[in-house]
Amino acid sequence: MNLKKIGNNVLLAICDCEILGKTLREGKIVFVIKEEFYKGAKVSLDEAVDMIQNSTIVNMVGKNIVQKAVEKGYVHPEAILNIKGVPHAQIVKI
Repeated sequence: MNLKKIGNNVLLAICDCEILGKTLREGKIVFVIKEEFYKGAKVSLDEAVDMIQNSTIVNMVGKNIVQKAVEKGYVHPEAILNIKGVPHAQIVKI
């Protein structure tokens, strides 16, 4: 989990540990799960999802984190993009 303050926004980048640093390719999509963006504190799944509440922009990738965000009502299942079978979702609070 990586948490950054950018202007008036709080950006939360979360990914499942096992996919950090990987590149997902599907068709024309090349999605790099960059350590510079996602790597930060290693926290439990519940702690990561709790951080969504206080974030204005959330970028998440991985089966575990996206599924938990759906279960908690933060992400609608139809808003998930699957890349090579790995779910990716974003939240922007206006």
